[in-house]
Amino acid sequence: MAGALKRYPMLQRSRALWVSRRVWRPRLVFWSGAIAVGVISVLFARLADVAQIGFHMMLGQGDSWRRFLPLVVTPGGFVVCAWLAYSVFPNSQGSGIPQAIAARHLRDDDERQRLLSLKMIVGKIGLTLAGLMCGASISREGPTVQVGASVMLQVARWGGIAKAKGLILAGSAAGVAAAFNTPLAGIVFAIEEMGRTYQARTNGLVLTAVIFAGLASLGLSGNYTYFGVTDETVSFTTQWPLILGCGVIGGAFGALFSLLVLKLTRRIRRWNTLQPLKRTLVVAAACGLGVAIIGIACGGITFGTGYDQAQSAINGTPLPWYFFIAKLAAGILSTVSGIPGGLFAPSLSVGAGVGSALGLVFGGNAGIAALLGMAGYFAGVVQAPMTAFVIILEMTGNHDNVIALMWASMLGYGSARMISREPLYHALSRLFVADAIRRKRAEPAATSSTS
Repeated sequence: MAGALKRYPMLQRSRALWVSRRVWRPRLVFWSGAIAVGVISVLFARLADVAQIGFHMMLGQGDSWRRFLPLVVTPGGFVVCAWLAYSVFPNSQGSGIPQAIAARHLRDDDERQRLLSLKMIVGKIGLTLAGLMCGASISREGPTVQVGASVMLQVARWGGIAKAKGLILAGSAAGVAAAFNTPLAGIVFAIEEMGRTYQARTNGLVLTAVIFAGLASLGLSGNYTYFGVTDETVSFTTQWPLILGCGVIGGAFGALFSLLVLKLTRRIRRWNTLQPLKRTLVVAAACGLGVAIIGIACGGITFGTGYDQAQSAINGTPLPWYFFIAKLAAGILSTVSGIPGGLFAPSLSVGAGVGSALGLVFGGNAGIAALLGMAGYFAGVVQAPMTAFVIILEMTGNHDNVIALMWASMLGYGSARMISREPLYHALSRLFVADAIRRKRAEPAATSSTS
């Protein structure tokens, strides 16, 4: 054997690489990080379910006085979450996807550390769960992206891996894949939403991270579809008006959501400048009170992620016509309030409500209408049509509707671009990049003043 290796130097070098600690240590650390993302995502999902159950148990079964508890609990919880997010866990506010996108654009490792860190993992998970426990219209999927990116960036530091941008992308994709059990959607999300451009040198990182995170998720939760399996199929000959309506109208409402969130976020940031903490808490209390009033007026159906309402609509039970308007308003208030929490699941429930309402107008199967509404609205919110239809296909386990969902997603994207040309997550990410630039510029001034 030794003689053969001497006669073939290429084999000798290949064997040296296979047993090299320098080669294997980064790989093992990276794989361990991807598995950790999957495990954390599953535990986060289970804790989020417990938090929502706890909130609804507090409300009871329609008791006359307990249904008014959100008037105290929700604004109070918003204030506590906003205070902790401002004082203890800065940059944990909102979805977490804009922070991950911003971190990819920053070159300074200290600035990345402000957005993605082990401390951020604790704060993001803890405060998102607290928000769900007080009835906020938020979800865990967006925060899972920031958590996944934080895990993988920490892996880069421990393993001595230089590809920070690629690892952030891989962690984000693994987070989406594990959160929904949608590996294809995780990859498409990384390419279309996180990166906006496909870089061949990162494809191995993304695929490997999704595979290992997916294996961890499957090991803990088994193979499942997020909304269950639906067997309903779109009929183009009779339901084309519904496809058109869900795409165009759903996308328009999605763009309206994005536009209002961006405008309100920018106005609130300017207003908060003079008294940041005090005004942050005032905004949180006002938003929490608004969410509570909407929830009570609608009988509690707008509190939380909206998962149950979306699943019910997909299974053929029409939602009240006003649900999507109330849920959209609760989602806007929760998003701009300054508390951590994502908007994936609430957006899907709003889309299901849009489709359900349009189904009453155009006729047809209520479950199909909900699916098409989800595709159109979600594509309008994130302006990422491929992510929209792929994630819905994987969440429902029915690939017979792929063309119809593509149409609804593309129509939603097209109508959204006419209303708001700024993709929501990327527009919000620029706020974090701008903060980093301001801090960088302020450093020389502070140094010169002290000297």
